[in-house]
Amino acid sequence: MGASGRPSFNKRQKEQARVEKQKRKEEKRAERDADRANRGPTEPGVDPDIAHIIPGPQPIPEDEE
Repeated sequence: MGASGRPSFNKRQKEQARVEKQKRKEEKRAERDADRANRGPTEPGVDPDIAHIIPGPQPIPEDEE
């Protein structure tokens, strides 16, 4: 038995889609790295995710009546 013919058009499309997706991922990674580099330094010991939260009972939203 001989080798099969040329790869199908679908295979080529699939490979191009894979390469394009990889390029988009690399761009996103580079963008995230740039954002991290541009972000200013934070205070030591302060978690930026919870820095704005006030402990204790929360005020009742005014739109709930």
